[in-house]
Amino acid sequence: MLKDHLKCNRIILGSGSPRRQELLKQLEIPFEIRVKPITEIYSSSLKRHQISDYLAQLKALAFEGELNPGEILITSDTIVWHQNKALGKPSSLFDAKKMLQKLSGSKHEVITSICFTSIEKQLLVNASTKVYFRNLNQQEIEYYVSNYNSLDKAGAYGIQDWIGQIGIDKIKGSYYNVMGFPLNLVYSTLLKF
Repeated sequence: MLKDHLKCNRIILGSGSPRRQELLKQLEIPFEIRVKPITEIYSSSLKRHQISDYLAQLKALAFEGELNPGEILITSDTIVWHQNKALGKPSSLFDAKKMLQKLSGSKHEVITSICFTSIEKQLLVNASTKVYFRNLNQQEIEYYVSNYNSLDKAGAYGIQDWIGQIGIDKIKGSYYNVMGFPLNLVYSTLLKF
């Protein structure tokens, strides 16, 4: 259905994330990948979805003047919001362990913003999921950080990884949002776009 709806469009995913690429494939629409490097710096006055909204739009801005008629660019950003602070990707394994210790035994929010851009218009949407971690012990954190790539994930973890399987008590909201790409929202927005 979506494939027919978009038959006159070319979808461009502006993301190098293997998870986003894999998830977009599940919508069974053809797309190409174009990635532009940007520096993810934002004002400290921004909170929650304002941060991910800003970064998703900043990623789209890197393509300014390069889109062709019929092309729809999808850029996105995911943050973990915990105790009134944004947790992005950890800068080191030590930083990853500290993040997981903070998340252990508490609730946090995963927020993903998605920016849809064409020559004619831009549409920005976001999704939020609450994630509840049980208490993680130091051995579990050490094992995860040593055996999985926690450095390329906001909050230092992937819900689809071992730590998500053994450490998450419950979630309220989209599972795919915690992976960094809320498919239901992508699908419904593309239908409207």
